[in-house]
Order: sequence, then structure tokens, then C-alpha cells
Amino acid sequence: MNFIKKTSPFYTLTLFYLVISIISRIVLLFHPITQSSFSGLELLKIFFVGSLSDALVFVVASAFLWVYLLFLSNNKFNKPYGFIIFGCLSTLLLYVYFFNTILNEYGGSLPEIAISFIALKTSLFGLLLFLPKYRSQIRLALFSFTIFLFVLLIVQNAISEYFFWNEFGVRYNFIAVDYLVYTNEVIGNIMQSYPVVPIFGSLFIVTSAITYFIVKKSKEYLDNLPTFTEKIKLIGVYTVLVGLAFLGIPKLASAENSQNIFANELQANGLYKFYLAFTTSELDYFKFYKTLPEQQAEQLVASNNPIGNPKSTAAELRKNVVLITIESLSADFMKTYGNDKNITPFLDSLATKSLLFTNLYAVGNRTVRGLEAVTLCLPPTPGESVVKRQDNKNKFTTGSVFAQKGYTVKYLYGGDAFFDNMEDFFAGNNYEIVDKKTLLPTDISFANVWGVCDEDMAKKAIRVMNEEAKLNKPFFNHWMTVSNHRPFTYPNGKIDIPGDAKSRDGGVKYTDYALRQFFNEAKKQAWYNNTVFVIVSDHCASSSGKTELPLDKYRIPALIFSPELVAPQHYTQLMSQIDVMPTLFGLLHFSFSSKFYGQNVLDKNYKPRALIATYQNLGLIKDNVLTILSPKRAVKQLKLTPRFDKKLGAAFQLNFDQELLKTPREDLINETISYYQTASARLKNKRYNAN
Repeated sequence: MNFIKKTSPFYTLTLFYLVISIISRIVLLFHPITQSSFSGLELLKIFFVGSLSDALVFVVASAFLWVYLLFLSNNKFNKPYGFIIFGCLSTLLLYVYFFNTILNEYGGSLPEIAISFIALKTSLFGLLLFLPKYRSQIRLALFSFTIFLFVLLIVQNAISEYFFWNEFGVRYNFIAVDYLVYTNEVIGNIMQSYPVVPIFGSLFIVTSAITYFIVKKSKEYLDNLPTFTEKIKLIGVYTVLVGLAFLGIPKLASAENSQNIFANELQANGLYKFYLAFTTSELDYFKFYKTLPEQQAEQLVASNNPIGNPKSTAAELRKNVVLITIESLSADFMKTYGNDKNITPFLDSLATKSLLFTNLYAVGNRTVRGLEAVTLCLPPTPGESVVKRQDNKNKFTTGSVFAQKGYTVKYLYGGDAFFDNMEDFFAGNNYEIVDKKTLLPTDISFANVWGVCDEDMAKKAIRVMNEEAKLNKPFFNHWMTVSNHRPFTYPNGKIDIPGDAKSRDGGVKYTDYALRQFFNEAKKQAWYNNTVFVIVSDHCASSSGKTELPLDKYRIPALIFSPELVAPQHYTQLMSQIDVMPTLFGLLHFSFSSKFYGQNVLDKNYKPRALIATYQNLGLIKDNVLTILSPKRAVKQLKLTPRFDKKLGAAFQLNFDQELLKTPREDLINETISYYQTASARLKNKRYNAN
């Protein structure tokens, strides 16, 4: 078999991908949304440089096909190797099925997916091993199915890129990444917006026909499989191609430098753009959202949400501060918001002794958004949280304010802070990291895939604070809990819900129990009476709803507890998660030069409002109106009418009817734009840095 025949599956699919890509470029070039003319040089770059980029991208994307084909062999079915391999696969299947693995710890559908995959692999290997007469037919069927999947993905990607261009006039960006996060909502939208049955029916027919042609052209590969020596040579060729791809793809992307944005987008490869969006985690506000003149936006922020320099005539109180952000604690888990399951008995009790914020909204629905809110105190800009971005260091943070006041500053986390880029973010902003890696084996009584149980981290926190107290300096410790997270496993015998029940209620109640143990131990320490405790959820347990921004999925509990400083009371005005720490600074009478958007809500000049967002929908709640900014410079306003629950007090109502506002409130639209536009600009221009 000559070299061309040995590589026929690869080059045939590559040619098909290039043909589809060229057709896609032609279609997008003449799309009505592509309102631009192109020079001869731009057209040359669009098709020539673009096709070269496509070829290199497909080299990387075809890695699975290379691995699959190079592992095809008849020798592995010879005795005794075939029986040894089959025995190993069977043993692995039995182990995963009957025993507890890390997959079971994570929970969800992951164990079932793994079991199904290993069972399928074992069954297929068994068929090929025990039915040698039908091995060629079985292998051809599997080969055809593999080619079908590649063809399907290539065609489906082309269709997806067309619809994405039809919506936004660009290749994939972070919105496409966002679509993967909100799969259910996106599928629902597609089902309602497009003729799905004809599209997918046609897609299946076209894919089947193309697959038949490619298999016919390349199935000779199966009839004369490469020898071991030939496979080594093929691996060498592919390694060289991959090396060229990794070097060439970024260089070709940097050649997308025309003043014509459409020319750059048409020249680009959609898959590589998706990869960049996934890794950079940003969505350009100024490209996709409605804007105001810069000066007007700054003036609106200054008038509606003054970013001042807090000054106090009273002496600053250098009390220790412990900020506890609780994983996935929705407001309606607490008794004060109507929950009758008694799953937060300690927090319910503590709330009666604290300054309780009854009308507070999380900025987002991911942990990194909550961490961003209490650390940076700025609106949630589109794309991923600043925590996960490359430019996430040396920011103006709550930690930097405490450091200015002579505090030691630490971030405590029961898991590995490498997860979600937390370690990079907090260490890059001069927090000392105390995570699972700092615990000794004797410190750990229970752990799952997310880290040690909250009790173990509570004990570690007490030891850390005791050591800090010896330094005769105030300390600020930010502790992020982990136990109220799937798989909701925790030590048995602690609460009345078994730890192996994997229950959401159990996860909530165990974290509540761990907090009680923490406070019981803290009360015994000399530093306790000189410490302020701030407890706030990072986000709600669920974010899905019937509207773009369902308010009940953003309502979270928050409180400040300090018997020496704060009298028990309910603060009932509307506020945002970004306001919690600035309010604390006000209680401590801190004077400092602030860049925070978050406000001291106890200040007489505070104007109630809340900021909530997904990765792309940016909202402002104010005056019983929810204003939402979306890509394509779209704006929607909804009138909010409370649906009163008689079991709840007026300050704890969670649910609102939302109906389109008949007459737009331009003042609220402009105010919403001003928050998100100026926050995006300050991050982009590094004006939110610490110095």
C-alpha cells in the first residue's frame, strides 16, 4: 500500500473540510448582514490564507481519527494478547460498575456515561475477538460510523456558523461558549425558531451520502492495515504536521489585521475563534452592546452610583474580618424566606442576631462571579468572570484595602485553589492561599472530589486565625465553602440526612452544621470578640428559569454579625452583592481612595439598585423595572410586580411577574449602559488596577 492510500482517510476528510469551508466563506461573503466591499488583496487573504488556516486547524481537530486508525490492528486479537486485553476491559467495567470511584464522588450522569463507554468498548472488542469471520464487516461498520461522525460535525459546524453569522455578523465568540453553558435554553430557542425536522432530516441525508463516498474512496486502508513500521512513519508525519499547525495557526490568525472587520472575520477559522473565546473568556462590550458617549457614561455613573473616597470623622475600627462565601446558598433555603425543612437552623438563628440584608441579589450564577463581586465590587462584565481571565492580577480589591490598613490577607478554600483559576487570581492580588494542599493527612476526616469537608476547613481556619492573632495585627480571612456542591457527600452521623444520600438539602444542612461548629470553636478564642463575620452566598443553587434573568434565581442571603459593632436589624432596601464589602468598610469607618462600584448601602446618599447578569445578558434592577442589555445592541425592559406570598414578610418576597414595559424608561436604559460600559472600559484600559 503506497503512502497516498495509507493516508486516504485523512486527506479525503481534510479536502472535504476545505471544500465546506470555502463554500461557507462564499455564502457568508454574500450574506445580507455582510454590508461591506472587499479589495482584491482582502479577497485573496480571505480564501487563500483562510484555507491554509483551515487545513492546519483540521490537522489538530483530526487527532482522534489518527489515534483511532493507527490503533487498528489484527495482531492484538491473536492469542494470548486478545484474551488479556478483553480480560482487562472486563475487569475495568466490573470495577467501575460495582465499586465507588472518583466518578461516583462527582455524581450526576458521569458514572453512567463512563460505564456505557467502557461497556461499549468491551462489547465491540469481544465481537471482534470472538467472531473473526465477521471482523472485516464489523470493522467496516465502525469505520463508516467514525467517518459519519466527522462528516456530521463538519457539516453541522458549517450550518452553526451560518446561523451564528446570521445572528451576530461574526465567527464564534464567547457567546458561542455561553451557548454550551446554557444548552437547554439554546436547544429550546432553536426548536422554536427554526424548522428543525427538515434541517436535521436533510443534514442526515447529506451526511450519509458524503460518508458513503468517503468510505468508498478510503476503505482500502482497512483491507491492508499499515505494519508497525509504517505506523511509526505515519506518527512521525502527523507529529510534524501538528507541530506546523501549532506554530502556524496563531501566526495566520495575527494576519487578520484588515481595517475591514468583515474581512478579518471571513478570513478567520471558526473553530479556532471558538478556542480563543473559550480560553480568553472575554466578550467585547463595545462591539456587541449598546454604548453611550464616554463622557456621558462616566457622568451617569458618578451621579447614580458615585465612586467616591469614603471618609469618616470617627476613628477607624481595625477589627478582624472573616468573610464566608457559601457555595450555592439560595435565599429560599432559609426559614426567613419561607423554607419549612429546617435545613439552615444555625444561619436562621444567626440572622436574628445580625444585620440581615433581606433584598440582596447575586451578580451572577457561578462561584467565580460571586468571588469577583465580593473581591472587586464591580459590575459583572460580559464574558467570563475576571477571576478566570488572563488580566486578573494587581486589581483594586477588598484585600488591597485591608492590606493598606495593616491587615494580613488570606483566601481559604477546602479544595485545590487551582480550580477555576482561583489560585492565580487571589495570589496575583496578594492574598495568601490556604487550601487543601496546606492540610496534613491527619487534618482530613472526609474529602470528595471537590475537597475536604467544611468541618475540616473550619478547624483549619481556627488554627490559621489563632496563628494570625499572635502577630498582633488584624486579619482578613476569606473562606469559600465547598460541601454544598454536587455530589453533596459529607461525613455520616453529623446531621439527620445521611451523607451518602447525595441530597441537595443534605449539602445545605451539613454546611450549616459546619458553620455552627466553626462559631462554637471561634467563641473560645481570644480574638472572637474583636472580629466581624460577614456571611454571603456566592450564587443560587439554580439559575435556569422562564426568563432571561429570573429574579428568584439571583436572590441570596447575606448578613454581618458582630455583637460589639452591629445591632440586630433588617436592611430591606434593594442592593447588590457588590455592596456587601463597601458596607462593611463603612461600618468600620474606613477612609480610603476607592475604585469600587459597590456602595455603602447604609450611607444616606445610597440609591437602591441591583446588578445581575449571565455571561451575555446584563441587567439592572431599579424602580421595579428590570433593564436587560444583550448582544446585537438589544435592550429589553420589564416591569416587575411582586407575587405576594402571605407566608412571607414584605421584605422577603422572592417572586415577581415580568411583563414588557410599554413605554421605555430611557433614563434606566442609559444608567444600565453606563454601569457596564464604564466597568468594561476600566478593566480593558487597566484603570481598575491597584496602582
